[in-house]
Amino acid sequence: MRVAFYSQGCRLNHSEIATLNQQFSRAGYTCVPLEQVPDIVVINTCTVTENGDRDTRRLVHRIVRQSGDVKIALIGCQSQILKDKLTDLPAVQWVIGNADKMRLVSIIQTTVTEGFGAPVVIVPAIPEASFSVPITNRDQHHVRANIKVQDGCNFYCSFCIIPFARGPARSRVFSNLLAEAHQLVMHGHYELVLTGINMGTYSDSGHTLVAVLDAMEKIPGLCRIRLSSIEPTTIDDRIFSRLIDTNSKVCRYAHIPVQSGCDATLKRMRRKYSMASYRHQIEKIMQWNPDVCIGTDVIVGFPGESEAEFMETYSNLEQLPLAYFHVFPYSERQMAHSRKFENPVAQPVIQARAKRLRILSAQKKAAYCKRYVGQSMGVLIEQKKEYGWLGHTDNFISVCVPVHSTVARNTLVSCQLTHYDSETGLMHGVIDSSQPDGPA
Repeated sequence: MRVAFYSQGCRLNHSEIATLNQQFSRAGYTCVPLEQVPDIVVINTCTVTENGDRDTRRLVHRIVRQSGDVKIALIGCQSQILKDKLTDLPAVQWVIGNADKMRLVSIIQTTVTEGFGAPVVIVPAIPEASFSVPITNRDQHHVRANIKVQDGCNFYCSFCIIPFARGPARSRVFSNLLAEAHQLVMHGHYELVLTGINMGTYSDSGHTLVAVLDAMEKIPGLCRIRLSSIEPTTIDDRIFSRLIDTNSKVCRYAHIPVQSGCDATLKRMRRKYSMASYRHQIEKIMQWNPDVCIGTDVIVGFPGESEAEFMETYSNLEQLPLAYFHVFPYSERQMAHSRKFENPVAQPVIQARAKRLRILSAQKKAAYCKRYVGQSMGVLIEQKKEYGWLGHTDNFISVCVPVHSTVARNTLVSCQLTHYDSETGLMHGVIDSSQPDGPA
């Protein structure tokens, strides 16, 4: 049977899809792109925002129009929260929650053997214990391979549904994590991206996230270790020191969500820090190494957010040495405590505020990237477009190299950065004439 995969939302979802892709392949299924009329489509869903819920419905209907006889498996966060609604969608044969989605191959094989009937719904409670993951040798969809470190969260921010969808915070077994890291590097990945819901809380048998970084530093052939989103209250000087160490494999990059730049709003969000402490953390990183690229997430239109509170957020984001931000219009979520809050912000106001922050983000990104024009930097080539090869520097600058260059997917090359295009958000570069053999 032919099976296709689609991942919505976060990097953790993408990591899980990479694991499932390999499991299905090993079980004898033919893994194909979504466009090649598969028999089964597996969708790892996201329910962080209402848009995620709506995107799933649209995707299911599009797949059914494209492949009339297809069977669809909806797995992950949306399945955990909205299982009763998802079975009403056309062609949905399986709705599997987060606790059992890694058993999907055996679940589907059982259905195929016994015959198709009513949708199979498996959504039990999520256990609290440390976990292992079937080891992936290669991420078929990403040059920068995602590796799952941790899952779940105990913080219960008032706007967030994830603790209900992903369950309590729990960590991946240390030896299992490292075994996959070795396999991914052995099969050609130069960069590993560590992912988790609340990654900084990692703890397994006395091993912390710092221990994970230390162990991965020693893997031969691994050139880059990138931290994905990490909560500001879970990072300390031991992690900071690796971001600024020029001899470390840890990338000069950190994505540290702020969610709001206003203390009053942060308090309603049940965030565990003040703007002063967040600012101190960001400025300390910049003092140690001003080349570190720091990004953030921010929510606009949280219930009760006045114009003055928004302007406080805008001013703080404008002043902070951030390279970019992801802007999320507030979305009311089932089970999230903020559903009970009064004084909702009108949608036109939310959209206008979001637009202002996105413009500010684009300006800050351009300013950060333009600092590197004229420099030579290592670029990991990831994909080919009609206008050039695309890749990233270790500090997360997106770089475009001409198509005629003698490069290929998944190569590390040294590039001379020539100019930044504000329209596309891309830095342009050329292959350095002194390009060395091997990884740059």
